[in-house]
Amino acid sequence: MADSKTANADSARTLWRWTRGWRGLYVSALIAMAAGILLLYLSPLIIRAAIDGLIDHKPVGQFQSIVDFILKLAGNRIAAALALAGMLVLVVTLVSGVFTFLRGRWSALAAEGIARNLRDRLFAHLQHVPVSYHDSAQTGDLVQRCTSDVDTIRAFYSTQVIEIGRATMLFLTATPVLIYLDWKMGLVAIAVMPVIVTFSAGFFKRVQKAFKLSDEAEGKLTTTLQENLTGIRVVRAFARQAFEVDRFDEKNANHQKLSFKLFVLMALYWSLSDVLIFVQMAAVLFVGAWRVSRGTMTVGTLVAFLQYEGMVIWPIRQLGRILTETGKAVVSLGRVQEILDQPVETSPDATISDVRGAIELRDVSFSHSGKPVLWDISLSIPAGQTLAILGPSGAGKSTLVNLLLRFYDPDSGSITLDGQPIAQLSRKSVRSQYAVVMQEPFLFSRTLRQNILLGEPTASEDDTLQAAMAAAIHESIESFDKKYDTLIGERGVTLSGGQRQRVAIARALLRDAPVLVFDDALSAVDTRTEADILDALRQRRNRRTTILIAHRISTLAQADRIVVLEQGRITQDGTHEQLINEPGLYRRLWEIQGALEEDLKSELVSVGQDNG
Repeated sequence: MADSKTANADSARTLWRWTRGWRGLYVSALIAMAAGILLLYLSPLIIRAAIDGLIDHKPVGQFQSIVDFILKLAGNRIAAALALAGMLVLVVTLVSGVFTFLRGRWSALAAEGIARNLRDRLFAHLQHVPVSYHDSAQTGDLVQRCTSDVDTIRAFYSTQVIEIGRATMLFLTATPVLIYLDWKMGLVAIAVMPVIVTFSAGFFKRVQKAFKLSDEAEGKLTTTLQENLTGIRVVRAFARQAFEVDRFDEKNANHQKLSFKLFVLMALYWSLSDVLIFVQMAAVLFVGAWRVSRGTMTVGTLVAFLQYEGMVIWPIRQLGRILTETGKAVVSLGRVQEILDQPVETSPDATISDVRGAIELRDVSFSHSGKPVLWDISLSIPAGQTLAILGPSGAGKSTLVNLLLRFYDPDSGSITLDGQPIAQLSRKSVRSQYAVVMQEPFLFSRTLRQNILLGEPTASEDDTLQAAMAAAIHESIESFDKKYDTLIGERGVTLSGGQRQRVAIARALLRDAPVLVFDDALSAVDTRTEADILDALRQRRNRRTTILIAHRISTLAQADRIVVLEQGRITQDGTHEQLINEPGLYRRLWEIQGALEEDLKSELVSVGQDNG
């Protein structure tokens, strides 16, 4: 219980803190709300004066002067006086409506501003959380938190904040008015209100729990949908549509079940609260009619009481809706706050410039999710050298690249760039020295030009074309109708695998960073295209440090030096000529690929002879 109260108090403080910069609009909205409520209070009093003073000719206390004034304007004609009273009620209602409009407009502006700031803050925060967080987080759930949960918070700020103030003000101001008009009837009019408030408060806790379960189920549903749409080609290639439909249906059914429980709770609240409210209204009407029949209350006062009762009891009844939406907002707040509470990548402010590209790893070890990946890696890469890395899947090749980019920091050991420990440099400064082609190249749903310019946004048209030519993608781009302005699909799905890789290579080459890293970036291109790209890289040799992760001997043989990585350790280090003459993985791969090439040549010769 104490933890729940503490959590709610923290949520309230967070919600208040996020209103910074918009509190002036909220104050204006509250003032407009107060003005509208005060004007609404006049209507029952005017109607009371019209009924008791004009029709029944009974004194109405301090309002008698208003009755006399209306009669004087109407020339003592009752019908005209009633018409004037009706017009006065209309004017008061219209002016109150203007204040209600202003209240809604100002609160909506504030809420939209808060929501926009929150979305910007979430997006910016996700750009700077560690890569390890994205490794474990579900994309669909993150999307859910940044959209649906933020919208729930926006709705709370837009409507419920003002409604809480309105219900509170109505209760605190209308109760004294009711007591002033007739204290005995006033007690009858507010008798059920404490029961409704207590009932709503208990209901709040149940709804908060139910909404949390429903919202989490919706997040899982969104994740399933996002994964399926992203991998739709894989699903169809393996004819798994029926399986995916069943999987989605399972998540959807769970979401429906939990949402239904929430709606049942809501229906239960509205039905029970309606019973309490109608009992309250019936009590006021019954007691009031009895007192009017005995002459201890005027008809006008009874009508005023019924109107005030409606003005107060319905907002109090709305307390359930207010608490429901507040419960939803608290849950959404918690889900959003979980992201904002994630620590961002931290690093010193020191920068590095005029980098030559010399890299050294000393006794580097690293574990991922508790599983050792690299052990005691020591490797020195002189500036301008082309280093090739070979190793089976899971040997730690891509992890090594991630450490160089400071996506992760090693558990032990050190990495230096031009002699400076990268742990003492800002991550941005370190990453700006690298141009990387990832193992799975990612392209955005933008034009080809925009995807290439991601590497160097200020690059000239000529530099862009040169990079595309070096990546052997220029001719393919020129064959498209809109050439470099061709819009590609999400993740570059409208391109072939080789085209995606070559666009990513062009992006990296355009950056022209001191260190160029190819993480198995030539696997999807044919041997001829590979030769063209390697030829372009040879022209840059000695000007840029190049790290090639590959499995083809034709790629590895172009390097100045080759390192073999097995089970997280360096097992071989040397040139192509050296490694093919010593036992190990490299020679085995060379022999296998050589045999395959000989078999292929023999097949081609045999086919040629048969055709001849």
